[in-house]
Amino acid sequence: MRRMLSDIVLPQLIELMGDKRRFYRVRNLSTFGLTESQTYERLAGLEEAFPQISLGLQVRFPAIQVKLYANGSNDQQLNDDLAAAVRWVIEKMGNKVFSQQGDPLEIVVGHLLRKKQATVALAESCTGGLIANWLTHVAGSSGYFLFSGVTYSNQAKIDVLGVDPRILEEYGAVHEETVRQMAEGARKVAGATYGLSTSGIAGPDGGSEDKPVGTVCIGFAAPGRSYGRRLFFPFGKRLINKKIFAMAALDILRKELMGISDP
Repeated sequence: MRRMLSDIVLPQLIELMGDKRRFYRVRNLSTFGLTESQTYERLAGLEEAFPQISLGLQVRFPAIQVKLYANGSNDQQLNDDLAAAVRWVIEKMGNKVFSQQGDPLEIVVGHLLRKKQATVALAESCTGGLIANWLTHVAGSSGYFLFSGVTYSNQAKIDVLGVDPRILEEYGAVHEETVRQMAEGARKVAGATYGLSTSGIAGPDGGSEDKPVGTVCIGFAAPGRSYGRRLFFPFGKRLINKKIFAMAALDILRKELMGISDP
């Protein structure tokens, strides 16, 4: 069927259409960091700037796909217009765009690690191994993914990762200093280039006034430096929070690998 379509059917259709032949093109850009409504607001004006291109958004939580649809009679002109529209979107969205080919974040991060000949180790608490699961979905991930420890309990954080017990006693498991030490510990245990860690409150209960459900701390460690960062996402459902926590951690790693400053 495929050969009949390409060798017989399509050539005859093209001949019949003649000058009426039209071309259709689609470009997908993967983004993270804004809601669907915020993304739409950022991209307001695209269809006025490029009348031949239609904008579509598709939520693939936690990512949002920006879709650019174009059709016309001149194939080369369509490709040129789409390339210009992609540049326009990137200018409006900035570092929220993580793929111009519609790839998921784990593929992008894997490509960057391979390009740098770098490796990563994980220490996951609230995400329960979800980041490791995503990374190992990618063929060839054994070339850069070394270790993941689901150090859920405080004692595991101490025994496996070497987190200072005094830090846990003073600040608790969900704190920037805790995840910083977790990331350093994972990096040291595995001998990896980078360490990445998560500790948060996925809910639906367990939150407090200081650390409500949706709070996550993400740690990053590299040769000679490390830090912890606290983020908050306004979701009350456990699986949703786990997914967005994992995505946020991977996005921090992506930006570090690309040398992007993230205020």
